[in-house]
Amino acid sequence: MVEVAAVLPDKRQVAASFSRAAATYDSVAALQRDVGEHLLALLEPGYEAPRCWLDLGSGTGHFSRELARRWPAAGGLAVDIAEGMLGHARGLGGATWYVAGDAEQLPLAAGCVDLLFSSLAVQWCENFSRVLAEARRVLRVGGRFAFASLCTGTLGELRSSWEAADGQVHVNRFRRFEDYQHLCAASDLRLNTLVCHPHVLHYPDVRGLTHELKALGAHNLNPGRPGGLTGRARIAAMVAAYEGYRQPAGLPATYQVVYGLLSKH
Repeated sequence: MVEVAAVLPDKRQVAASFSRAAATYDSVAALQRDVGEHLLALLEPGYEAPRCWLDLGSGTGHFSRELARRWPAAGGLAVDIAEGMLGHARGLGGATWYVAGDAEQLPLAAGCVDLLFSSLAVQWCENFSRVLAEARRVLRVGGRFAFASLCTGTLGELRSSWEAADGQVHVNRFRRFEDYQHLCAASDLRLNTLVCHPHVLHYPDVRGLTHELKALGAHNLNPGRPGGLTGRARIAAMVAAYEGYRQPAGLPATYQVVYGLLSKH
């Protein structure tokens, strides 16, 4: 399958945004923790200890430290496109090496790792087929690629509320789950698991959600997003539309999370 490039943010802007968020990211990363733990659970207890693992899109290094705890004898690589995140992670430890790099063109030798772990990073990659090809290249035979990503439907409540207010692009776009299915099936990796699960968070008000997205560095980075400040009337219209989704637990924000496990044969 030839991948049709999704309309995704410029990765230079993604890198800059996440670099700025390095100091605040961990304080609001409950979803990221939950998703990463689910991804780790895909690596069954009988999984052979890797000689070297790669945490791709390592961010502040939370899961680099978890991987190091699980396999203390293994070497560990933390790779991220955001220099600010790598600088923050270095001070907290976990990985053996910290490398600035792009998932679509990894600055690593072929066959150098046994486990490639990537939680909530590859959704920013324009060409996922290249990510899969790079995963196959850097993995040793028998190695595994475990990833969690986001697909369409993520933050659907916020998207619909903005559409009701002004019809402009205010929410990040992601590729379809069907695209992940086709691209994984067409890759030279063996597909072991590929599922999509919704994760729903609740907030007392819209401000709580938008503040969290900004603190994570994951606020609106899309091409075509409105320039300048958004008027008060449009914000009020969006908030009013979002109130229509309110539940007893608060305002829901749904993340459609893709979990994949592939292996090199």
